[in-house]
Amino acid sequence: MNKGSLDADIHRIIDERKHEIARTLSELVRIPSRTGEEGPAQEYVKKLYDSLGADVRSFEANDGKIRKHSRLPPSLFSFKGRPNVVAVLKGKPSARSLILNGHVDVVPVEPESSWSASPWSGKIKGDRLYGRGSCDMKAGLIINYYALKCLLDAGLTPEGTLTLESVIEEESQGGGGTLACLIEGYTADGTVVTEPSGETVELAASGVHWFRVKVKGNPAHASMAQAGANAIYKMNRLCDVIRQLGETRARENHHPLIERSAGRSCTLNIGRYRAGDWPSTVAAWAELDCRIGHVPGEKTEHVRQQVEDTISRAADADEWLKDHHPEIEWFGIQSEPWEQDPDHPLVKEFLSCARRVLRRPIAISGSTACTDTQHMPNFKQPALVFGPSGGNIHGLDEYVNLSSVINCTRTVASFIADWCWVRS
Repeated sequence: MNKGSLDADIHRIIDERKHEIARTLSELVRIPSRTGEEGPAQEYVKKLYDSLGADVRSFEANDGKIRKHSRLPPSLFSFKGRPNVVAVLKGKPSARSLILNGHVDVVPVEPESSWSASPWSGKIKGDRLYGRGSCDMKAGLIINYYALKCLLDAGLTPEGTLTLESVIEEESQGGGGTLACLIEGYTADGTVVTEPSGETVELAASGVHWFRVKVKGNPAHASMAQAGANAIYKMNRLCDVIRQLGETRARENHHPLIERSAGRSCTLNIGRYRAGDWPSTVAAWAELDCRIGHVPGEKTEHVRQQVEDTISRAADADEWLKDHHPEIEWFGIQSEPWEQDPDHPLVKEFLSCARRVLRRPIAISGSTACTDTQHMPNFKQPALVFGPSGGNIHGLDEYVNLSSVINCTRTVASFIADWCWVRS
């Protein structure tokens, strides 16, 4: 059977199930699954996987194993009741294997009152399906599931082993999800991560690190404010140099794929500012929480040193801070940048498949956001990102375009057939 007729058989079944695919995605969106609370949604995913006739396993990550393989900070939550769900359709060792990966956890919805409808509504309006996680990335999980299901329902079975993964805590960049799966031995000749990419193929992603800056002041009564040292004023000076560092790094660090999609290759953001205890007291403390990105090829140690040296120089120029140096703490997300060789067969064959299915050129891009692809190089896993289009990701009224979900399902299903081979 040639590829054209094979595609037609698979795509016909996908097209017949457009409404079923949308309904299943809506049902999954309606199950809240903030990071740390993924259990109920994973139960739903497991039921889907159980229908495939594959070997399905739910397992909770082992923190001891993760610590041996990673410098990531400890997970923010206990792994109890938060399993990863993996379905393996075993094939021949002689045929190429493939993993389809996605995460079930989502970010918080606040301020919930500002949403047009409940963030857990799964509401469909025209071509859009709304709700937290609809685009990032429950759509990707449904794409992976129906790509395999419709292929099987067409009477086609992959020659190579095909694995579906629904993982936890990608949004916090913890190690309990994809990294835990890799540690457990779930590897393949290629991995496709169906994060939302607007139907482009992403081959690079920034590293991301969170850091906290702490400044101590000298409290005094506000009526004698001149007798104290206001930590807010001192921190404001550091805010300026941190912002300037971000602009300098954007001018000096470039990655063509990331810059193509984001307009700049790396960013530095001050995301939270806390200070003081009482309006009539000179602020005795101030804290900043920041996020810095860095491009593939740039060492984490260099980035950290640049931040610390910049803040140290600014402190030395201030009479109070010189003697009361700011503290810098690296916490939370500490992800490495990722880059995939575009000449790898996985990339070349996926691009060829996507062009054939979608009948148009497929752009190659990168992302300033971090994804679970960061773990792949340590396990020699070639990978790429390809997923649907949508909008307001991590924002109010997040949505995914259902026509794009169908496009991606067709593409991924055809790629399974191309990469793993199929038999009828």
